[in-house]
Amino acid sequence: MMTEKDAGREALLAIVRAGLAAAAPDAAVLRHVSLEGNTLKVRSAGEEGAYDLGGFRRIFVLGAGKGAAPMSGAVEDLLGDRVADGLVIVKYGHGAASRRVRQREAGHPVPDAAGAAAARELLDMARRAEASDLLICVFTGGASALTPALAPGVSLSDVQTLTASLLRCGADIHEINAVRKHLSAFSGGNLARAAWPAPVLALIVSDVVGDDLHVIASGPTVPDPTSYADALRVLEAGKLDARPPAAVLRHLQEGAAGLMSETPKPGDPVFAGVRNVLVATNRQALDAAAEEARRLGFAPRVLTSEMQGEAREQARRFAAAALRAQAELGPEDSPLCLLAGGETTVTLRGQGRGGRNQEMALAALIALEGACGVHMAFVGTDGSDGPTDAAGGFAPAGELARLEREALGMATAARSALEDNDSYTFLERAGCLIRTGPTRTNVMDLAIALVWPA
Repeated sequence: MMTEKDAGREALLAIVRAGLAAAAPDAAVLRHVSLEGNTLKVRSAGEEGAYDLGGFRRIFVLGAGKGAAPMSGAVEDLLGDRVADGLVIVKYGHGAASRRVRQREAGHPVPDAAGAAAARELLDMARRAEASDLLICVFTGGASALTPALAPGVSLSDVQTLTASLLRCGADIHEINAVRKHLSAFSGGNLARAAWPAPVLALIVSDVVGDDLHVIASGPTVPDPTSYADALRVLEAGKLDARPPAAVLRHLQEGAAGLMSETPKPGDPVFAGVRNVLVATNRQALDAAAEEARRLGFAPRVLTSEMQGEAREQARRFAAAALRAQAELGPEDSPLCLLAGGETTVTLRGQGRGGRNQEMALAALIALEGACGVHMAFVGTDGSDGPTDAAGGFAPAGELARLEREALGMATAARSALEDNDSYTFLERAGCLIRTGPTRTNVMDLAIALVWPA
């Protein structure tokens, strides 16, 4: 017989799967572009555009990100032999079958030499394009790290060291990308600059709170509102746990002094032929998850699609919201499904393994130690939470108390694991890890709470 915990997990996983299906990047592409005869039609935010493909000599497909392979595959399926050539860069293990569009695998979240070489290939392809060609670009989360087209004088080792330090100190995506844009010949509108005067259609899956186009993938085809001075302020804010590499500091300082060209800004003519289309967002995943929860008999409430801040603090707040909602339920009321989306951060203080969703799950397990009737899941929609093989974790109310009864010291171990940022080890021991494998999409994270009357 299925236990209450098992039933809760099955429901949570069904809701997660519905959210992931709504964010599938290939389907997202085909919701926004279609082919009618020789006309490529594009739908975006209630507006329509069109490209007469008969007017182009060649069509190139290029891009980067964890979901770039299925996105480019959808474009291939739509356009067939019209695609002259293509190249996308994906995280290791995130490739997919393709015909004309070549794929390169590279490192994420810390960039590597494979990404640097592939980024040069992408830029070369963009520079070869002419006004009579059409570039169709596909971008998802992860593209920034996968395309380290290094600025002169800055080494890959410099960027790796800096990226690792930014991640450890809990810098948010806006801060990280302000720096990345000014160390890259690809990001911050620089791809559009390389492709000009060729027209560019960019299809984009959002992995950032607020869906700011210039932040997603570090905005390769979007005007950049940040400056060298902004990037320099991030490094001088005192948050890093190590001194930035000298070559990086020197490059940013020279840029802030006006000794190098800035990234292209709003109004720059290189964007005259660029159309950026947002094809999938966290909100779409939340809405689909809510619909699946309703089908399963839960009354859904979407709390926010802009959850951010320290992971453990957000988990405690989410648990508190679930317990408040439970207190308002009567015995005859339907159970609730609370949903939140966004992207939290983890400030590393310990030496353990985990990711932001696993850290949230562990913090929620502790917060729900003495409760009952609440089952939570925290999941990264890309299937890869931190440098682990897990997507996130479960947090059933009362589970920590049960574990303590079975093995004295588990409650203390949970708190120690949280302080050591070792959520993966504890959740694996507790049987609370969620593993989905690569999903080939990325619309940030989902937090789900099933709440029954107490």
